[in-house]
Amino acid sequence: MKLQKKKVPKTRLIGLLYTKSRDTAVESSTASHLCGRNSQNQQIINGNLVHLAADITMGKQCTVIGGCGFLGRHLVEGLQERGYTVNVFDIKSTFEDERVRFFIGDLCSKEELLPAVQGSEVVFNCASPPPSSNNKELFYKVNFDGTKNIIDTCKAAGVKKLVLTSSASVIYEGNDIENGNEDLPYASQPINYYTETKILQEQVVLEANSPDFHTVAIRPHGIFGPRDPQLVPTLVETARAGKTKFMIGDGKNLVDFTYVKNVAHGHILAAEKLGKDSPVCGKPYHITNDDPLPFWSFMSRLLVGLQYPPPKYHLPYALIYYLALFLQLVCWLLSPFVALKVTFTPMTVALAGTFHYYSCERAKRDMGYKPLVSLDEAIQKTIESYPHLRNPKAQ
Repeated sequence: MKLQKKKVPKTRLIGLLYTKSRDTAVESSTASHLCGRNSQNQQIINGNLVHLAADITMGKQCTVIGGCGFLGRHLVEGLQERGYTVNVFDIKSTFEDERVRFFIGDLCSKEELLPAVQGSEVVFNCASPPPSSNNKELFYKVNFDGTKNIIDTCKAAGVKKLVLTSSASVIYEGNDIENGNEDLPYASQPINYYTETKILQEQVVLEANSPDFHTVAIRPHGIFGPRDPQLVPTLVETARAGKTKFMIGDGKNLVDFTYVKNVAHGHILAAEKLGKDSPVCGKPYHITNDDPLPFWSFMSRLLVGLQYPPPKYHLPYALIYYLALFLQLVCWLLSPFVALKVTFTPMTVALAGTFHYYSCERAKRDMGYKPLVSLDEAIQKTIESYPHLRNPKAQ
Protein backbone atom coordinates (compact mmCIF):
# COMPACT_ATOMS: atom_id res chain seq x y z
CA MET A 1 0.00 0.00 0.00
CA LYS A 2 1.39 3.36 -0.91
CA LEU A 3 2.06 5.61 2.03
CA GLN A 4 1.20 9.23 1.82
CA LYS A 5 0.47 12.30 3.85
CA LYS A 6 -1.90 14.36 1.79
CA LYS A 7 -3.43 17.75 2.35
CA VAL A 8 -7.15 18.01 2.91
CA PRO A 9 -9.33 21.02 2.12
CA LYS A 10 -10.31 23.01 5.18
CA THR A 11 -13.88 21.95 4.63
CA ARG A 12 -12.81 18.43 5.55
CA LEU A 13 -11.17 19.48 8.79
CA ILE A 14 -14.15 18.45 10.83
CA GLY A 15 -14.29 15.69 13.24
CA LEU A 16 -15.19 14.12 16.40
CA LEU A 17 -18.66 15.06 17.57
CA TYR A 18 -18.55 13.44 20.93
CA THR A 19 -15.67 11.00 21.35
CA LYS A 20 -11.93 11.52 20.89
CA SER A 21 -9.61 8.94 19.40
CA ARG A 22 -6.83 8.79 21.92
CA ASP A 23 -3.26 8.38 20.73
CA THR A 24 -1.41 7.36 23.67
CA ALA A 25 -1.00 5.92 26.76
CA VAL A 26 -1.67 8.71 28.88
CA GLU A 27 -3.02 8.46 32.26
CA SER A 28 -0.48 9.45 34.87
CA SER A 29 0.51 13.09 35.22
CA THR A 30 3.33 12.19 37.65
CA ALA A 31 3.93 15.84 38.38
CA SER A 32 2.32 16.17 41.75
CA HIS A 33 3.86 16.22 45.19
CA LEU A 34 4.65 13.13 47.23
CA CYS A 35 1.49 11.45 48.47
CA GLY A 36 1.46 10.65 52.18
CA ARG A 37 0.66 7.03 52.99
CA ASN A 38 2.25 4.46 55.26
CA SER A 39 1.65 0.91 56.45
CA GLN A 40 3.58 -2.10 57.65
CA ASN A 41 4.84 -2.91 54.15
CA GLN A 42 5.88 0.65 53.24
CA GLN A 43 8.96 2.67 54.10
CA ILE A 44 10.32 6.12 53.46
CA ILE A 45 13.55 5.81 51.47
CA ASN A 46 15.43 9.01 50.61
CA GLY A 47 12.22 10.95 51.07
CA ASN A 48 10.22 8.58 48.87
CA LEU A 49 7.27 6.52 49.96
CA VAL A 50 8.04 2.99 48.81
CA HIS A 51 5.53 0.14 48.86
CA LEU A 52 7.63 -2.94 49.58
CA ALA A 53 6.37 -6.29 48.40
CA ALA A 54 6.52 -9.06 50.97
CA ASP A 55 8.61 -11.35 48.78
CA ILE A 56 9.85 -10.13 45.41
CA THR A 57 11.54 -12.73 43.27
CA MET A 58 14.77 -11.26 41.99
CA GLY A 59 15.15 -11.30 38.23
CA LYS A 60 15.52 -8.86 35.38
CA GLN A 61 14.63 -5.54 36.99
CA CYS A 62 12.90 -2.69 35.19
CA THR A 63 11.01 0.46 36.15
CA VAL A 64 7.71 1.66 34.70
CA ILE A 65 7.12 5.38 35.19
CA GLY A 66 3.38 5.96 35.07
CA GLY A 67 2.84 2.29 35.85
CA CYS A 68 -0.44 2.86 37.67
CA GLY A 69 -2.15 4.24 34.58
CA PHE A 70 -4.06 2.52 31.79
CA LEU A 71 -1.18 1.47 29.54
CA GLY A 72 1.30 1.40 32.41
CA ARG A 73 -0.55 -1.27 34.34
CA HIS A 74 -0.95 -3.49 31.27
CA LEU A 75 2.77 -3.03 30.62
CA VAL A 76 3.57 -4.09 34.18
CA GLU A 77 1.51 -7.25 33.70
CA GLY A 78 3.21 -8.01 30.38
CA LEU A 79 6.65 -7.59 31.92
CA GLN A 80 5.77 -9.88 34.81
CA GLU A 81 4.60 -12.56 32.37
CA ARG A 82 8.03 -12.30 30.74
CA GLY A 83 9.87 -12.80 34.02
CA TYR A 84 10.78 -9.23 34.95
CA THR A 85 10.88 -7.77 38.44
CA VAL A 86 9.03 -4.45 38.18
CA ASN A 87 9.31 -1.14 40.02
CA VAL A 88 6.46 1.32 39.49
CA PHE A 89 6.88 5.09 39.89
CA ASP A 90 3.74 7.23 39.88
CA ILE A 91 1.90 9.98 41.75
CA LYS A 92 -0.21 7.39 43.55
CA SER A 93 -0.66 3.65 43.83
CA THR A 94 -3.95 2.56 42.26
CA PHE A 95 -3.64 -1.22 42.52
CA GLU A 96 -2.15 -3.86 44.80
CA ASP A 97 0.46 -6.36 43.67
CA GLU A 98 2.89 -7.99 46.09
CA ARG A 99 5.35 -8.58 43.24
CA VAL A 100 5.72 -4.85 42.58
CA ARG A 101 7.62 -2.13 44.44
CA PHE A 102 5.66 1.13 44.27
CA PHE A 103 7.53 4.44 44.44
CA ILE A 104 5.37 7.52 44.93
CA GLY A 105 6.77 10.87 43.84
CA ASP A 106 7.29 13.63 41.28
CA LEU A 107 9.09 12.69 38.08
CA CYS A 108 10.52 16.21 37.89
CA SER A 109 12.47 15.51 41.10
CA LYS A 110 15.73 13.62 40.62
CA GLU A 111 15.88 12.90 44.34
CA GLU A 112 12.45 11.25 44.31
CA LEU A 113 12.93 9.39 41.03
CA LEU A 114 16.43 8.02 41.63
CA PRO A 115 15.51 5.22 44.10
CA ALA A 116 12.91 3.90 41.65
CA VAL A 117 15.35 3.46 38.76
CA GLN A 118 18.45 2.32 40.63
CA GLY A 119 19.28 -1.26 39.76
CA SER A 120 17.03 -1.33 36.70
CA GLU A 121 18.43 -2.22 33.31
CA VAL A 122 15.54 -0.60 31.46
CA VAL A 123 13.12 2.22 32.26
CA PHE A 124 9.77 2.72 30.52
CA ASN A 125 8.23 6.21 30.55
CA CYS A 126 4.45 5.98 30.11
CA ALA A 127 3.60 9.10 32.10
CA SER A 128 1.66 11.99 30.58
CA PRO A 129 -1.39 14.13 31.28
CA PRO A 130 -4.36 12.95 29.18
CA PRO A 131 -4.71 14.53 25.70
CA SER A 132 -8.07 16.00 26.73
CA SER A 133 -6.36 18.32 29.21
CA ASN A 134 -5.75 21.88 28.03
CA ASN A 135 -3.17 22.73 30.69
CA LYS A 136 -0.14 23.90 28.72
CA GLU A 137 2.01 24.37 31.80
CA LEU A 138 1.31 20.83 33.02
CA PHE A 139 2.07 19.31 29.62
CA TYR A 140 5.43 21.07 29.45
CA LYS A 141 6.27 20.17 33.04
CA VAL A 142 5.50 16.47 32.69
CA ASN A 143 6.22 15.64 29.06
CA PHE A 144 9.21 17.92 28.48
CA ASP A 145 10.84 18.91 31.77
CA GLY A 146 9.96 15.60 33.40
CA THR A 147 11.41 13.61 30.52
CA LYS A 148 14.68 15.54 30.63
CA ASN A 149 14.90 14.73 34.34
CA ILE A 150 14.20 11.06 33.61
CA ILE A 151 17.09 10.97 31.13
CA ASP A 152 19.49 12.63 33.57
CA THR A 153 18.40 10.40 36.45
CA CYS A 154 18.67 7.23 34.39
CA LYS A 155 22.21 8.13 33.37
CA ALA A 156 23.15 8.91 36.96
CA ALA A 157 21.77 5.53 38.07
CA GLY A 158 23.55 3.59 35.33
CA VAL A 159 20.36 2.58 33.51
CA LYS A 160 21.21 1.20 30.08
CA LYS A 161 17.88 1.50 28.24
CA LEU A 162 14.98 3.97 28.05
CA VAL A 163 11.73 3.22 26.22
CA LEU A 164 9.39 6.17 25.69
CA THR A 165 5.66 5.99 25.08
CA SER A 166 5.31 8.59 22.35
CA SER A 167 2.33 8.97 20.01
CA ALA A 168 1.57 8.68 16.32
CA SER A 169 -0.02 12.11 16.66
CA VAL A 170 3.46 13.69 16.48
CA ILE A 171 3.13 13.62 12.67
CA TYR A 172 -0.60 14.44 12.51
CA GLU A 173 -1.87 17.95 11.71
CA GLY A 174 -5.52 17.29 10.96
CA ASN A 175 -4.82 16.20 7.39
CA ASP A 176 -5.23 12.70 5.98
CA ILE A 177 -2.41 10.23 6.68
CA GLU A 178 -2.75 6.89 4.91
CA ASN A 179 -0.31 4.14 5.88
CA GLY A 180 2.12 6.79 7.07
CA ASN A 181 5.57 5.66 8.15
CA GLU A 182 8.10 7.04 10.62
CA ASP A 183 9.96 9.02 7.94
CA LEU A 184 7.16 11.60 7.75
CA PRO A 185 8.18 14.89 9.40
CA TYR A 186 6.96 16.06 12.76
CA ALA A 187 3.78 18.15 12.63
CA SER A 188 4.63 21.79 12.01
CA GLN A 189 1.23 22.75 13.46
CA PRO A 190 0.51 20.29 16.29
CA ILE A 191 -3.19 19.85 17.01
CA ASN A 192 -2.88 20.49 20.77
CA TYR A 193 -0.45 20.94 23.67
CA TYR A 194 -0.29 17.20 24.14
CA THR A 195 1.08 16.68 20.63
CA GLU A 196 3.29 19.75 20.84
CA THR A 197 5.04 18.44 23.95
CA LYS A 198 5.09 14.85 22.70
CA ILE A 199 7.19 16.04 19.76
CA LEU A 200 9.67 17.75 22.08
CA GLN A 201 9.67 14.74 24.39
CA GLU A 202 10.41 12.28 21.59
CA GLN A 203 13.17 14.47 20.22
CA VAL A 204 15.07 14.71 23.52
CA VAL A 205 14.75 10.97 24.15
CA LEU A 206 16.00 9.95 20.71
CA GLU A 207 18.79 12.53 20.82
CA ALA A 208 19.93 11.05 24.15
CA ASN A 209 20.75 7.73 22.48
CA SER A 210 24.44 6.86 22.82
CA PRO A 211 26.72 3.80 22.95
CA ASP A 212 26.15 3.57 26.71
CA PHE A 213 22.50 4.66 26.87
CA HIS A 214 20.09 3.18 24.35
CA THR A 215 16.75 4.86 23.67
CA VAL A 216 13.68 4.19 21.53
CA ALA A 217 10.24 5.80 21.10
CA ILE A 218 7.05 3.78 20.65
CA ARG A 219 4.24 5.55 18.80
CA PRO A 220 0.88 3.88 19.47
CA HIS A 221 -2.39 5.16 18.09
CA GLY A 222 -5.96 4.94 19.37
CA ILE A 223 -5.25 2.77 22.42
CA PHE A 224 -8.25 0.93 23.84
CA GLY A 225 -9.02 -2.09 26.00
CA PRO A 226 -10.06 -3.21 29.49
CA ARG A 227 -9.68 -0.62 32.27
CA ASP A 228 -9.57 2.26 29.79
CA PRO A 229 -10.89 5.21 31.83
CA GLN A 230 -11.66 7.48 28.89
CA LEU A 231 -12.79 6.21 25.49
CA VAL A 232 -15.51 3.69 26.40
CA PRO A 233 -16.84 5.50 29.51
CA THR A 234 -17.04 8.77 27.57
CA LEU A 235 -18.75 7.09 24.63
CA VAL A 236 -21.33 5.47 26.93
CA GLU A 237 -21.94 8.73 28.78
CA THR A 238 -22.62 10.41 25.45
CA ALA A 239 -24.90 7.58 24.32
CA ARG A 240 -26.93 7.77 27.52
CA ALA A 241 -27.38 11.48 26.88
CA GLY A 242 -28.83 10.67 23.46
CA LYS A 243 -26.00 12.33 21.54
CA THR A 244 -24.76 9.42 19.43
CA LYS A 245 -27.25 9.66 16.58
CA PHE A 246 -24.93 11.41 14.14
CA MET A 247 -21.67 10.70 12.35
CA ILE A 248 -19.55 13.22 10.51
CA GLY A 249 -19.05 12.76 6.77
CA ASP A 250 -19.51 9.56 4.81
CA GLY A 251 -18.03 7.34 7.53
CA LYS A 252 -15.37 5.85 5.25
CA ASN A 253 -12.25 7.40 6.81
CA LEU A 254 -9.91 4.67 8.06
CA VAL A 255 -8.26 4.99 11.47
CA ASP A 256 -5.95 2.81 13.58
CA PHE A 257 -7.27 1.62 16.93
CA THR A 258 -4.76 -0.42 18.91
CA TYR A 259 -5.44 -2.92 21.68
CA VAL A 260 -3.59 -2.01 24.85
CA LYS A 261 -1.90 -5.41 25.24
CA ASN A 262 -0.45 -5.07 21.74
CA VAL A 263 0.96 -1.68 22.68
CA ALA A 264 2.53 -3.14 25.83
CA HIS A 265 3.96 -5.99 23.73
CA GLY A 266 5.57 -3.47 21.38
CA HIS A 267 7.23 -1.70 24.32
CA ILE A 268 8.68 -4.95 25.65
CA LEU A 269 9.98 -6.05 22.25
CA ALA A 270 11.66 -2.67 21.80
CA ALA A 271 13.33 -2.90 25.22
CA GLU A 272 14.63 -6.38 24.51
CA LYS A 273 15.97 -5.38 21.09
CA LEU A 274 17.80 -2.32 22.40
CA GLY A 275 21.54 -2.89 22.59
CA LYS A 276 24.88 -2.27 20.96
CA ASP A 277 24.59 -1.95 17.17
CA SER A 278 20.84 -2.62 17.26
CA PRO A 279 18.83 -0.91 14.48
CA VAL A 280 16.22 -0.05 17.11
CA CYS A 281 18.44 2.45 18.94
CA GLY A 282 17.53 6.11 18.56
CA LYS A 283 14.46 5.50 16.39
CA PRO A 284 10.67 5.89 16.65
CA TYR A 285 8.32 2.99 15.89
CA HIS A 286 4.62 2.92 15.08
CA ILE A 287 2.77 0.20 16.97
CA THR A 288 -0.79 -0.53 15.84
CA ASN A 289 -3.15 -3.46 15.37
CA ASP A 290 -2.18 -3.26 11.68
CA ASP A 291 -5.87 -3.42 10.80
CA PRO A 292 -7.36 0.06 10.20
CA LEU A 293 -11.12 0.39 10.02
CA PRO A 294 -13.59 3.26 9.51
CA PHE A 295 -13.69 5.50 12.58
CA TRP A 296 -17.46 5.35 12.87
CA SER A 297 -17.53 1.57 12.39
CA PHE A 298 -15.31 1.17 15.43
CA MET A 299 -17.51 3.45 17.54
CA SER A 300 -20.63 1.68 16.30
CA ARG A 301 -19.26 -1.75 17.21
CA LEU A 302 -18.59 -0.60 20.76
CA LEU A 303 -22.03 0.96 21.06
CA VAL A 304 -23.87 -2.05 19.66
CA GLY A 305 -21.83 -4.40 21.83
CA LEU A 306 -22.94 -2.45 24.89
CA GLN A 307 -26.52 -2.43 23.55
CA TYR A 308 -26.76 1.22 22.53
CA PRO A 309 -27.99 2.29 19.09
CA PRO A 310 -25.20 3.27 16.66
CA PRO A 311 -25.12 6.60 14.82
CA LYS A 312 -27.05 6.54 11.55
CA TYR A 313 -27.40 10.14 10.36
CA HIS A 314 -24.58 11.77 8.39
CA LEU A 315 -23.56 15.39 8.89
CA PRO A 316 -21.71 17.25 6.10
CA TYR A 317 -18.02 17.96 6.64
CA ALA A 318 -18.25 21.64 5.75
CA LEU A 319 -21.18 22.29 8.06
CA ILE A 320 -19.49 20.75 11.10
CA TYR A 321 -16.13 22.34 10.37
CA TYR A 322 -17.52 25.86 10.12
CA LEU A 323 -19.71 25.33 13.15
CA ALA A 324 -16.64 24.30 15.15
CA LEU A 325 -14.72 27.28 13.79
CA PHE A 326 -17.54 29.64 14.76
CA LEU A 327 -17.78 28.23 18.28
CA GLN A 328 -14.03 28.51 18.68
CA LEU A 329 -14.17 32.16 17.68
CA VAL A 330 -17.02 32.89 20.08
CA CYS A 331 -15.16 31.25 22.96
CA TRP A 332 -12.04 33.26 22.14
CA LEU A 333 -14.02 36.52 22.13
CA LEU A 334 -15.60 35.66 25.48
CA SER A 335 -12.38 34.43 27.10
CA PRO A 336 -11.55 37.79 28.79
CA PHE A 337 -14.89 37.65 30.59
CA VAL A 338 -15.64 33.99 31.22
CA ALA A 339 -13.62 30.78 31.39
CA LEU A 340 -14.85 28.30 28.80
CA LYS A 341 -13.45 24.85 28.11
CA VAL A 342 -13.39 24.41 24.35
CA THR A 343 -13.53 20.78 23.16
CA PHE A 344 -15.38 21.15 19.86
CA THR A 345 -12.65 22.74 17.69
CA PRO A 346 -11.79 22.23 14.00
CA MET A 347 -8.46 20.58 14.77
CA THR A 348 -9.52 18.30 17.59
CA VAL A 349 -12.68 17.11 15.88
CA ALA A 350 -10.67 16.35 12.74
CA LEU A 351 -9.72 13.12 14.46
CA ALA A 352 -13.13 11.72 13.54
CA GLY A 353 -13.29 13.03 10.00
CA THR A 354 -9.90 12.28 8.45
CA PHE A 355 -7.87 9.23 7.56
CA HIS A 356 -5.09 8.55 10.06
CA TYR A 357 -3.57 5.12 10.04
CA TYR A 358 0.07 4.14 10.16
CA SER A 359 2.50 1.55 8.84
CA CYS A 360 4.23 -0.63 11.43
CA GLU A 361 6.46 -2.35 8.86
CA ARG A 362 9.56 -0.95 10.57
CA ALA A 363 8.53 -2.56 13.87
CA LYS A 364 7.88 -5.86 12.09
CA ARG A 365 11.30 -5.77 10.43
CA ASP A 366 13.45 -4.54 13.34
CA MET A 367 11.62 -6.02 16.34
CA GLY A 368 9.63 -8.93 14.96
CA TYR A 369 6.44 -7.20 16.04
CA LYS A 370 3.01 -8.53 15.22
CA PRO A 371 -0.20 -7.95 17.17
CA LEU A 372 -0.88 -10.58 19.82
CA VAL A 373 -4.62 -9.89 19.78
CA SER A 374 -6.66 -9.36 16.61
CA LEU A 375 -8.91 -6.34 16.28
CA ASP A 376 -12.10 -8.42 16.38
CA GLU A 377 -11.00 -10.23 19.53
CA ALA A 378 -9.81 -6.96 21.08
CA ILE A 379 -13.16 -5.26 20.54
CA GLN A 380 -14.99 -8.24 22.02
CA LYS A 381 -12.69 -8.39 25.07
CA THR A 382 -13.17 -4.66 25.60
CA ILE A 383 -16.96 -4.91 25.44
CA GLU A 384 -16.95 -7.85 27.87
CA SER A 385 -14.83 -5.87 30.34
CA TYR A 386 -17.53 -3.21 30.79
CA PRO A 387 -20.67 -5.10 31.90
CA HIS A 388 -21.57 -2.22 34.21
CA LEU A 389 -21.74 0.16 31.25
CA ARG A 390 -24.28 -1.82 29.24
CA ASN A 391 -27.53 -0.08 28.38
CA PRO A 392 -29.82 -0.70 31.37
CA LYS A 393 -32.87 -0.08 29.19
CA ALA A 394 -31.93 -3.00 26.95
CA GLN A 395 -31.72 -5.55 29.78
